[in-house]
This record gives sequence, C-alpha cells and structure tokens, in this order.
Amino acid sequence: MDAVYETVVVNFNEDTATVTFNRPDSLNALNSVLIKELNEALKELSLNEAIKIVVLKGEGRAFSSGGDIKEMLQLSGKDQFFSIMEQINSLVTTVYTMPKLTIAAVNGAAAGLGLSLALAADYVICHEDSKLAMNFIGIGLVPDGGGHFHLERRIGEEKAKKLIWEGKVLNSNEAKKIDIIDEVAKDMNSAVQNQIKAWKTKPILAMIETKKIFTALNNQKLTTILELETNAQWKMRQTYDHQEGIKAFVEKRQPNFLGK
Repeated sequence: MDAVYETVVVNFNEDTATVTFNRPDSLNALNSVLIKELNEALKELSLNEAIKIVVLKGEGRAFSSGGDIKEMLQLSGKDQFFSIMEQINSLVTTVYTMPKLTIAAVNGAAAGLGLSLALAADYVICHEDSKLAMNFIGIGLVPDGGGHFHLERRIGEEKAKKLIWEGKVLNSNEAKKIDIIDEVAKDMNSAVQNQIKAWKTKPILAMIETKKIFTALNNQKLTTILELETNAQWKMRQTYDHQEGIKAFVEKRQPNFLGK
C-alpha cells in the first residue's frame, strides 16, 4: 500500500493488515477526513489478495467516540449533510462486505457511529474497561452507519429496538452478556493474536467464501437500511428535540425533550 494518510495508519504482518484510526486527541471521532481515508484504505485492502485478515483499532484511549459532533454542527444545509452521509454509508458497506475476515479490537469508548463500525466486523473483541453506547437517542437522532442492521443481526429486532431507545452505556461484560460483542479481553494484543492464530488453523479461503455468500444475501438489506437511516436522520435534525439534545450536550446538562 503506497498511500500515506493523515488520519489512518496501516500496518502489515504476513497476511494480516491492522488499520488504526489515528485521531487520538479527539478520541478518534469520525470526521470527514477519517471517514474518507478509512474507506480508501479498506477498499484497497479488499483488492489485496495477499491479505486474509483485517484488524480495526483506535489509537490512544478510544476505539472511536463516534461522529465528529463539532464538524456535524458546522454542516450548512441539506447537500452537505447528504454528502457526508453518503461517505459514511460507503464506509460501512466497505467494512461489512470486504472479502476478508475482520476483527474490531475495541479499546476505551465505541460510541454511536464508532460502535456501528465495530459491529460491522466479523469478530468484536472489547477490552474489559471498554464502554459501548448506541447513544443517538440522547440528541434526538436515530443510529446511522447501519446501526439498526448490525444490532438486529447480532441480537434480534426487539432487543435492538430497546437498546437503541435506551441509549444505555454498556460495559464490556454487559455487552458480551447480551451478545453484542464476541469476547472480553484483559490483554487486547494477546486476544487479537489468539483469534488470528485460531483462524489460521482453518481453511480461511473457505471461511471467506461463506462470508461472501452471507454478504451477498444481506447487502441489499444493508443498503436499504442505510438509506432509511439517512432520511430519518435528516428528518430528526429538523425537530425541536434534536436541537434541545445538541444544546444540552454542549451545555453538559440533561435535555428536556418535548416529543416534537
């Protein structure tokens, strides 16, 4: 890989690539640059036949705190909003459909869009001190990044719906108990390497073919959900409750929602 990125670091070890989100000062908040560069890096890896396993991780104290709210607040109008959502939808589709075995190695926070991205991976490992939240409800929005798709895929519609509505912050053990994630780890590096070693004892090409069959079956559903999420987010951004949620977030207080 010849590309040099501002917000992404890609490392190679034999047939495994590790893709690191590299905005640690913002807890790897997903701004337009990081979203674009992640998508480019992952699409390039998708075409690299030498790579069989891809690990996603965050530099510093978090996997990703979610979408960059500061940048989102600066969006001026419908065209800009739909442009950034198109980039998000492309990135999530790339993660979910890439013909590789994927691991999300979650350290610290994985919130909002950051959690959606983690759940798009085939195997999710969380450090025992991690915190996970599908917390869009707190600012009067619906999940994006295929959050509805990935939660339903992992825990079913009813549990997914309740989790989205609650917006509860989960610790790693709580997330594992309800099967949102696959493993809780004390030592993240060891856990990731153990999973890679386990996969390498199996016929990985056959495993990838099985993944490709499932993604072919489900890709249209993901596309539909991403479109519905985008339109719902735009609709909710026009509401009083969203404006109140953002204001309360900035002012660090509890929002006073009115259902309008």
